[in-house]
Amino acid sequence: MAEGIIHLEQIKKSYFMGKQELPVLKGLSLDIFKNEYVALMGPSGSGKSTLMNIIGCLDTPTEGRYVLNNNDVSQMADDSLAEVRNKEIGFVFQQFNLLPRLTAAENVALPLVYAGMGKKERIEKAMQMLEMVQLTDRSHHRPNELSGGQCQRVAIARALVNDPAIILADEPTGNLDSKTSQEIMDIFEAIYKNGNTIVIVTHEEDIANHSRRIVRLRDGVIETDQRNPKFTKG
Repeated sequence: MAEGIIHLEQIKKSYFMGKQELPVLKGLSLDIFKNEYVALMGPSGSGKSTLMNIIGCLDTPTEGRYVLNNNDVSQMADDSLAEVRNKEIGFVFQQFNLLPRLTAAENVALPLVYAGMGKKERIEKAMQMLEMVQLTDRSHHRPNELSGGQCQRVAIARALVNDPAIILADEPTGNLDSKTSQEIMDIFEAIYKNGNTIVIVTHEEDIANHSRRIVRLRDGVIETDQRNPKFTKG
């Protein structure tokens, strides 16, 4: 069977408190394929945040192999890992993580600074992304002048600006009301239909239900991995 764009093989992750080992992931294997829409679910302490950090190259496994888009990133040094992360993955966080002094357009353009793109091109690309999330009229506003939903749209535009293979979203609607949450999930649906691979970490069933596949973790292993029946009919 072909390996996925995300290929995890017997991933283990432990943290150490003094000499005491605290195993969080206990030999987890998972493939996520190009243009899949996957939700990672699990109770607090199930290992889903640790797994997300490994998938997002924010952390490395204690044991096991992780191949991301044909790059074996399991044992990469931090600077190489950062390079892969910036190129391959767009992050959307619950807290938005926008820089308060920058406008919406400048926040969106930020990853392109690290990519070495010139200022004019950066702003042009940022404006394209803001158009996609229907926020061009707010491009000169700073985060404190935007609503929570608008801030999350800016964060999604920023995640897309580098044309990453994968969008990784951690509780992206956690701070939003239900109407705004639905609007944000509609944007993710459009991104998915545009050909991106989406991995969303959530503890909310109604948010997970937007995905095509739901992977449930418990105690550091995968408990179930199922297609979403909502999308398998017909």
